Amino acid sequence: MPTADEAVGDDESSALFRGLDNLPGLVIAVSGGPDSTALLVLAARWAKRLRKPKKPPRLLAVTIDHGLRREAAAEAAAVKRLARRLGVAHRTLHWRGAKPASGLQEAARIARYRLLAQEAARAGLAHVLTAHTLDDQAETVLFRLARGSGVGGLAGMAPVALIPGRSGDDRIFLVRPLLHLPKSRLIATLRAARIAYSDDPSNRDPRFTRARFREKLLPALAREGLDAERLSRLAARMRRAEASLEFAVGAAGAALAPLPWPSRGPVVFERAGFAGLPAEVALRLLGRAIAHTGDEGPVELGKLEALYEALRQAPARLRRTLAGSLVTLTDDRLAVERAPARRGAAMRQSRKARFTK
Repeated sequence: MPTADEAVGDDESSALFRGLDNLPGLVIAVSGGPDSTALLVLAARWAKRLRKPKKPPRLLAVTIDHGLRREAAAEAAAVKRLARRLGVAHRTLHWRGAKPASGLQEAARIARYRLLAQEAARAGLAHVLTAHTLDDQAETVLFRLARGSGVGGLAGMAPVALIPGRSGDDRIFLVRPLLHLPKSRLIATLRAARIAYSDDPSNRDPRFTRARFREKLLPALAREGLDAERLSRLAARMRRAEASLEFAVGAAGAALAPLPWPSRGPVVFERAGFAGLPAEVALRLLGRAIAHTGDEGPVELGKLEALYEALRQAPARLRRTLAGSLVTLTDDRLAVERAPARRGAAMRQSRKARFTK
């Protein structure tokens, strides 16, 4: 068992990238910090070892300059120099436009994934590697716990996931090969190779929740035995429970309202059959039907829970709207369909139609 300050060796790094060797290429997100720099170094070493007997995947390192710090341009240039030394192609992309006054880190994260996915698609590649670590997983679990997330949220980050926000057939996968490794081992790997990395002070800025968790909460919890490894283990168990719940929801949906569901509905469930489902399964099935028929984006868990509770307690009929869906409970059925356009929106649409004729 490697120690927390032991560098990652060749055999271990080969296991990190197992299953990726037959892909045409990989985009590697590299900010210049220790985690992503180590990911770049380990991936380059792995690809070099693959040259015999097979041709390795093409590697493309991508650095996102968010335009938030003056040091960012120099850090991107340093990543480019390192990539050249390692024989890896490199591109720097820029997040342009106005930056929000609040929610800056979340907006930067969304922009980062959007730019990485666009670059992957432009290069004809479908897999983006990021350097999320065991420590990042622990922070994610705590962050979602603080926000009142359910089982799905507490499952943390998955080793492989679709990059959110993509549409159509252009599916880009996000791969996190370092998710079970602590940051300390990545720093040890860079020190052993005498490779420098940048330090982003915003990672310790107490204005940001994650930074406060990282600097204060996680060390305090670790002293009580709730360290990053145990939080990561919790996430793995929640992910296992999440998969089981989703399987149960699929089976329940197939029994009560077989696919395919009409795009705008109605999706109809027998009232007695729906009422007999376990609460979590019924809640998720209702959420699926609303997400399928509605047109106002993701359903907030708290609002979905409130609606489910109202349905559960309704003695007779009930009619509610949520996330662009109309939910109607009658004596014998529960129907979910697209909600009629609001009067103001309908009038605006009507005026627009008249002026465009």
